[in-house]
Parts: sequence; C-alpha cells; structure tokens
Amino acid sequence: MGKEKDDYRGLTNAEVEKSLKENGPNVLKNKKKVSYIKIFLEQFNDFIIWVLIAATVLSAFIGEKADAITIIIIVVMNAILGFIQEYRTEKSLEALKNLAAPTAKVIRNDEIKVINAEFLVPKDLIILESGDRIPADCELIEGNNLLVDESLLTGESVGVEKGVNGNKSVFMGTIVLRGKGTAKVVKTGMKTEMGKIANMLDSIESEKSPLKQKLAALGKVMVFVCIVICILVTLMGILRGQNKYEMFLLGVSLAVAAIPEGMAAIVTVALALGVSRMLKRNALIRKLPAVETLGCTSIICSDKTGTLTQNNMTVEKIYFNDCIVNIEEFEAKNLELIKKALVYCNDCAYDFKQNNIEKALMGDPTETALIKAFFKDTKSLKEFLNKGKRIFDIPFDSNRKMMSVVFQEGNKKTSYVKGAPERIIERCKYILMGKEILPFDYEIKRRVIKQVENMSYNALRCIAAAYTENTTTMGENIEQNLIFIGIAGMKDPPRPEAKDAVIKCKMAGIRPVMITGDHKNTAFAIAKELGICKSEEEVMVGEDIDSLSEKELLSEINKLSVFARVSPKHKLRIVKAFKKKNNIVAMTGDGVNDAPAVKEADIGVSMGISGTDVTKEASSMILLDDNFATIVSAVEEGRTIYDNIRKFIRYLLSCNLGEVLTMFLASIFYLDTPLLPIQILFVNLATDGLPAIALGVDPPDKDIMQIKPRSKGESVFARGLREKILLRGSLIGICTVLAFLSGKYYGMSLETCRTIALCTLVMSQLMHVFECRSEKHSIFEINILTNPYLVGAVLVSVSMLLTIIYFPFMQTVFHTVPLDLGQWILVLFFSGTISFINSIYLFLRKR
Repeated sequence: MGKEKDDYRGLTNAEVEKSLKENGPNVLKNKKKVSYIKIFLEQFNDFIIWVLIAATVLSAFIGEKADAITIIIIVVMNAILGFIQEYRTEKSLEALKNLAAPTAKVIRNDEIKVINAEFLVPKDLIILESGDRIPADCELIEGNNLLVDESLLTGESVGVEKGVNGNKSVFMGTIVLRGKGTAKVVKTGMKTEMGKIANMLDSIESEKSPLKQKLAALGKVMVFVCIVICILVTLMGILRGQNKYEMFLLGVSLAVAAIPEGMAAIVTVALALGVSRMLKRNALIRKLPAVETLGCTSIICSDKTGTLTQNNMTVEKIYFNDCIVNIEEFEAKNLELIKKALVYCNDCAYDFKQNNIEKALMGDPTETALIKAFFKDTKSLKEFLNKGKRIFDIPFDSNRKMMSVVFQEGNKKTSYVKGAPERIIERCKYILMGKEILPFDYEIKRRVIKQVENMSYNALRCIAAAYTENTTTMGENIEQNLIFIGIAGMKDPPRPEAKDAVIKCKMAGIRPVMITGDHKNTAFAIAKELGICKSEEEVMVGEDIDSLSEKELLSEINKLSVFARVSPKHKLRIVKAFKKKNNIVAMTGDGVNDAPAVKEADIGVSMGISGTDVTKEASSMILLDDNFATIVSAVEEGRTIYDNIRKFIRYLLSCNLGEVLTMFLASIFYLDTPLLPIQILFVNLATDGLPAIALGVDPPDKDIMQIKPRSKGESVFARGLREKILLRGSLIGICTVLAFLSGKYYGMSLETCRTIALCTLVMSQLMHVFECRSEKHSIFEINILTNPYLVGAVLVSVSMLLTIIYFPFMQTVFHTVPLDLGQWILVLFFSGTISFINSIYLFLRKR
C-alpha cells in the first residue's frame, strides 16, 4: 500500500470473538443440508429394489424365510455401499467448498492477515484491491481511484466511482474493478444488502459431469434391454413348466445383477476421490466437469512470473547515467533519485515491528524486490519513507503497464512513475544525465532501448523509472513530459520442477505456451532455458497480435510458443485462436482483466496465491501454489481418473453381460437353471461393489503421460472398449455354462453343478478385475500389488465365496455344497481359460 500499516490498528482477537458471538458468521443462509439418514433411505428409492423387497415379502409369505432374510441382507448391504459412496462424495465436495470460500485481507492486532470472509465482523478494517470481491457491506475510510462493479445488486454494467461526492458505501458481492482502498465493515451475513435479496453465488458450482450424464442415459437403455432379457428368461422357464414363483424371483434377481445401477455413483466417487488427490497436489478443482476435460488438454497457456519461475525477484543491475551498475556497487554510485522513484512508487505494505526486511514486506514480489535492493533492515526503510508522504497515486494497470505517485517532501511535490520501459520511454521528454537534465533525443533513446534489449537477453526483467518536479495538479497528466531516470534489471529464476514439467508435457502431446507481460527478449531467454521454444521465430509480441487479422492469427498460432508484452485482451484472442484450431486449451490468469480469457478457455486456471477473487470465480481450477508443474500434475490426474472410469465401466459391463448371458444360454438350450436367484444376488454383492470401487483409485499406467491427448468428443467406449466388453462378457457367460455342463457330464448332483457354475462366474469376474487395470498390458505384465485396495477387495470377495460354500448355515441359505480339489481345478480351468484367451487376444492386438 506504500504506507505504514500502523495508521489502522484493527480489532483485537477478543473483540472479534465477542462480535462473532453477537452477529454470527459472515455467511448467507445456506440451503438445508440433506441428512445422512435421508441419503441412506434414498438408496432404497429404486424400482428394482422395490421389486426385490416385494419378492422378499412374497418369499416370507410362502414360507421361504431363509431366502427372504438373505435377500433383505443383500439389499441392505447394497444400500450401505451406496451410502458410503454418496457420503464420501458429499464430504469431499464440502471440504472443497470450504477451501474455495472467498477471502478477505483484514487488519487485526496490528497485522495484515488473509482470512476466510466468513469470520469478518462489524468494525473490521479490510484492504480492497483491484479484482477483489467485497466480502461484506463496508464504509470506505480511504480510497484511491476506486471503481466498483455493482451490477450484481443494481443490474447496471457501468462501474461506480467510490470515495467521490460522498459515495463511500461498498456492498457484499460487488467487485473492485480499479484502484484500492481501506474500508470498515458495517454489516455482515444476512444483514447485508446481498443478504436481503439472498442472491450470493456459490463458490463451488454443483454441475453434473457430462460423462455421468452420458452413463446415466446409457444405464436407462441397459435397464430396458436387461428387463426385456429377464422377462424372456422368466417366460421361457414358465413355458417349460418350472415353478412360476421361482422364475419370477429369478427374473428379478437377474435384473438386479445385470443392471449397473452403481455405475453413475461410482463415477461420482472416482471424480470426488480424484479431486481430493488433486488437492494434495495443490490443484483445487471448482467444477467437476473440468476433471474430464483435463485429460483432453492439448495446449497449456501459462503465465511466466511465479508459475514457470520462482517468483523470487532479485534486482541484479541498474542502468543509470548511461551505464550499467551492479546492485552491489549501488551505494558507491549514490543513485538517490532512482531509489526514491522505485521505493516511493511502490505498493508494498510494511510491518515495521519486524526487523527482518523479508518478513516486514508484504506485496507483489516485483515490488518487494525493488525495496530489498536498497534496504537491508526496516529501520533505515522507515526513516527513508518518513521523509515525506504519498498524497496521490494512479495504481498499476495491466493495460497501461505503469503506475504513478505524487510524493510530498516538505513543501515540494514530486511525481514518480515506474513501469514497462517502452511505456515510460514514450512518455519522457527529458533524461537525467549526472546532475543535468537533457532533451531525450532520438540518439539517447536508441542507446537506452539498446540497453533494455541487452538486459532482456540476459533474462532480466526491466522496470523503468521517471519523474517530474513541482507537481501542481493531480490526474493522469502527471504521466506526461517525464524526466527519464533509469532502469532496474531483475532476475526471476525458473522453477527447477518447471523444466521437467515442460518435458512431460511434450511427451504427452501437450504444447506448453508461455504468455507474459515481459519484454520479448526476457521471455525468449526464460522459455529457451525451460525448453518451451528453440528460436525467436516462435515468439510474438502484443503489438504484432494487434496488427494481425483473425485469419492471419489463425494461420500463425500453431507456430508460436511464446507471447510477450501481452495485455488481457491479447490473452483472450490467443485462447480463441487456439480453440478454433481444435485444441483443448488450459489458460492461467491472476488479475481481474484475465477473467475473460480464463473463462473462455476449456480449463480456466487461476492462481491461489496471487489470483484475484474474480479470476478464481471464472476458473475451473485454482493452483494453490501458482506452479506450472501443478497444472501438468492435474492433467496427469485427469487422465488417470478418466482411465479409471473406463476400467470400471469395462469391468461392470463385462461381468453383467456374462451373468445375463449365462442365464440366457441356459434358457435357449433348455438346460436346468445354472444359478438360483439367491446365488445371482450373491454374485452381484460379491463382485460389483468393492472391486469396482477399488478400480476407481487404481494408480495410472507408467506411460499414461506418453500418449497423445484424447479428443474431447470421444465416446467412453472408443479405442476398442466396446469390443473388449463384448468379448469378455461373452467368454464369462460361455465358460460358466460350460463349467455347469462339465459337472453334469461327470454325473455330479444339480447342487454341485450350480456351486461350480457360481464359483466359475465369481472367480472369472475377480480375475477379470485385474485385467481391467490396463487396456494395453496383459494380466502377466501388471504388478497386482500396486493397488492394495483392489487386492483387499478381491480377498474379501473370495472370503465371502468360501463362506457360503463351506459354512453349513450358509450352504442351506445359498443352496451350495462344499467343493473338493478336483472340482476346484474344474472351476479354475474355466475361469483361467478366459484370462488366457484374453491375454492371447491382447498380444495379437499389440502385434
């Protein structure tokens, strides 16, 4: 803020605690949460479950109590699984919502803190800056050039000037478009203007995932197909003279087993768990559909400062009096005027209770670097600032690329201006040389520009400074007819992990693109070091973009990897051009003016540390560490989630097809029923629940980031998934029937044959779950121990199978008999045959 924060002391912790008790949290009334009991009861709100419960009542009525009890247990266990899935999803989304809640910069206990806006109380002092969403109704204490968008309340799209003509009220939910200020909180929560109309936008949008919608539609088709098949199986049994009740129960049981009712729920769980994993990698997903789109990303447009670089600016050189000075030589050269320009014309906030200069400075890294270049302790900085007072300023603007202040020392008022060298140079009429002020003629300008280029080629970011003396009027005219002072050259080293992330991107068929406001040469030097580009032909500046038509930009866009000296309007054009070339674009932004480009991108990415509230709300994803490598990690996670969704779709549909086909083949060939209704329900419980969920947390293939991005419109069944499901489902069904017939061939009892068929069906499905872990590698190429959850789920399912075969009470309930070694060999032969045939198929497909 360029002033000592002790001007405002703020509330104490005790005052805040008392006010919170009196006024409550600064939130609008939320919709009533759905109770967990209701979530559990909703698991029974399904047509098939109703039919199953009716069948249970009918079983109990005719004396089949064991069947009735078992069916009820299975229904309740399925409901518990469904509840756990929904509960975990709700909890994950709730945690994300809290993390994405609006924040406020508040002065408390003589300290500037960033807090969750929920904990603001009346009389709090808050700092407002360009791009902030105002967190409560406030009264402006001090404002400079403050323009607020109140369209959310008034519908008027034109910004409202604050601090002029007595207009000092600012309201919750409105946005600071320009300027900055300090305000006192007057009303919070439901007492605000926003509270009166109860129209606060949620930070997390509860959108349905497109993939989930597609699967829900697919599920409806499958329900219809399955019910038709089940009716056919039932009718054919009745026509053959079998018990009507048994055939009815068989049809219902088959429908329950065959319909993948948990598929959409498991998709939600996979997305929610994926979002939680992304959060651990510092990527906060605000919109669930973004998870799917991430896997399609083909272009990542990233800011340079702080994202590709460390955001740890250090002033290395200063150009003054027509020569380059190393910062170590600064004191000896006595460059007092450039020191004043870069320190007075600065938006840092200071905490002078801290002696350590690093801890005392709060603000943009560029601003803090300029102060740290000249001061090693806070005492000397405070003395320097106390020489005068800032009486007017024009804040930095990304379009103007400069800021100005008027500083009063005694009776003397001086204007100081700093910004992009080309913008400062064009506004300068004179130059300071030694103690003389000379005309800034063409020859001298050429020498200055040459020095800027030389510094830029060495990856130094250049900030120019200028001034005018004896300022009499306040306004934008203070930026005209300036006297050029010099240039500070700062270095922001690339992040060590950014280079590896760039390599990872290129291997994955994703093109990294750097977008920066820096000089062309600085941008090229950093981009070349990171491996983003190789030649200057891949670099374009904002002025060149302005000179190109849409058609010309489209013809050039795929050749470019670096955009320098760009403004927010250029970013929007760049995103649109990449999208028109059929790319899926991720775009980073932090300032309020970046919001349109961030919103236009397929994946809008905002900065968690430096980003404004407006940009965060326009984004799909927030980088909590402002790091480029985090975007790449999120893309990898997005691909993993999509792959895992394909894995359990493949698993569920193959298994369900195998179950339906087993019963259908038996009906067609007039065989005894190979599985009883209670056994079919057991298969559904043992194989559909835990193993399918465990696939949702499967680690990725090692080469997941070595394949090209998928198309956004690609069907979930693309790349041979449909064929895999049909082949594997058919093999499961055929081998189960063959295992049943083999038992009959060897003269075994019907109960034994059914037990063999049951074991074959379950074991083949549990073997298949390991095959589903990769679409490219066979079961022999996969390390099964890399997913301990899946191993655990399979062991639980096998234990359940052994329990119903070898425990006498369970044998009675499920109509099973114990199997001997020879019978188990038969089971494993038919179960293993399927995996063997599938592995041969995969091998031939690879060839």
